[in-house]
Amino acid sequence: MPRDVLAETGVTVRDAGPEDAVAGVRPRWVALPETVDEVAAVLRACAGHDLAVTPVGGGTKLHWGAPPERCDVLLDLCCLNEIVEHAAGDLVVRAQAGVTMGALAEQLGRQGQELALDAPPDATVGGTLATAACGPRAFRHGAPRDLLIGVTVVLADGTVARSGGKVVKNVAGYDLGKLFTGSYGTLGVIAEATFRLHPLPAERRWLVTRPQPSRAGEFAEALAASQAEPSAVELDRPDPGGPVTLAALVEGAAAEQRAHALRGTAGGEVTAQPPPWWGVVPDAETLVEARFVPSALDGVLEAAREHGWRVRGSAASGRLHLAPVGDVTAARVADTVALLRERAHAAVVLATPYEGVERWGGTGALPLMRRVKARFDPGRGMSPGRFVGGI
Repeated sequence: MPRDVLAETGVTVRDAGPEDAVAGVRPRWVALPETVDEVAAVLRACAGHDLAVTPVGGGTKLHWGAPPERCDVLLDLCCLNEIVEHAAGDLVVRAQAGVTMGALAEQLGRQGQELALDAPPDATVGGTLATAACGPRAFRHGAPRDLLIGVTVVLADGTVARSGGKVVKNVAGYDLGKLFTGSYGTLGVIAEATFRLHPLPAERRWLVTRPQPSRAGEFAEALAASQAEPSAVELDRPDPGGPVTLAALVEGAAAEQRAHALRGTAGGEVTAQPPPWWGVVPDAETLVEARFVPSALDGVLEAAREHGWRVRGSAASGRLHLAPVGDVTAARVADTVALLRERAHAAVVLATPYEGVERWGGTGALPLMRRVKARFDPGRGMSPGRFVGGI
């Protein structure tokens, strides 16, 4: 029996419950490996008995992505929670996939350093990479793939593979890190990751301003281009037809003076704490991410207003999250996404309970992505169907 085969790996296995569902699909079992070798043993057993596997970290984004075509084993990485190495002098850290971002921030903070990803504290290293989730400061410091310099992954057949290293200049070899970042667990399991760090800034200040909605794009571009060099410019509009709030973060030396200099650009008030919505992705059953060049911000906001969606995210980086207000139907979601795709570079449906909604949109890279899937997971056992094009 498959359950007996999983038990023979020596890994703790339990029956899955309703709380373990992946985008509405309930697995049969949950496996809790404690080492990279145990992850490999579970995947070998699953590959040998045609069991579909979905990895999970903190579960904060498990509802993102399409429902898996099947899910036999939920691979819970919560026990891979060790910070393996922190080379403070090199500004580098290596952590296992189940380490929470809050625990990592606490450890790094003791040495006056940080991983500038702005992820929720209960999210994990592996989950942050698998979903390529970007926080506000991606505008200044880059997305997860930009801060990742090394990775250990376990492939669908149980093979352990490594790429990169702990030295920032080491770029030799095949870059598995960039390939696996944003793959939603469809290529294998991220087991460990090595990141480039930054010193904690000596000071942080936020400028909060409320421009006319019709001038939000103008103000956001002016803030982003300011000589005050903000690390992030975020936007919040909880009421589709209501006011817009912009908040710009200034970090480092003379942050307060630089933030006050921004007032000459956009007005507003300078605060020592961020607004309560800063960096918080809307909690909604249906969530859309629009990606666009910053000059298209006004068009995206108007599309959201026309269809009754609240908006929050990075005005400077061109990445906004949208959630519907009021009654929702599959047709309303599809119509909104179609309009967003006309006005933005891309619109991705991160989460929705409705079937038949095209989540990812067209991509010319789909044939290549399918070949990559076939190369890494020929048996389609890793989160099948979760990613674009049914990958």
